[in-house]
Amino acid sequence: MKKSTWRKFMRGNSVQRDLDEIKTLALRYIKEETIQPIKEMGRFVLWGALGSLLVGFGYLFLLFGALRFLQDQFKVLDGTLSWIPYLIVVALAALVIALTLWRIISGTAKRRLKDTK
Repeated sequence: MKKSTWRKFMRGNSVQRDLDEIKTLALRYIKEETIQPIKEMGRFVLWGALGSLLVGFGYLFLLFGALRFLQDQFKVLDGTLSWIPYLIVVALAALVIALTLWRIISGTAKRRLKDTK
C-alpha cells in the first residue's frame, strides 16, 4: 500500500479520530497543568519582588530620616562627635536586618524542618 492510500484508510477510521483526540487532550492538559501555574507563579514572584524592593527603599529612607533627625536635634553631636549618629543608624540597620533574618529562619523554614522529621 502506498502512503496516500494508508492515510485515506486511516482518516475515516475511528482510530485516527481517537489519536487526534488524545493529542488534543494531551496538549490541553500540558497547558493547564504546567504553563498556567508557571504564569501564575511568575506573577506571584513579580509582585513579591516588587514589594520587597519597595519595603527595602522604605527602610532606607527611614534610616536616612533617623540620621538627619539625630544630626539636627542633637547639636552636641557636632564636631568631633559627629560619627555617633552614623553609628546609631548603622546599629539600627543591623537590628532591622537581624530581625528580618530571624523571622525568615523561625518562620516557615522551621515548620518545614519539623514536617520532614
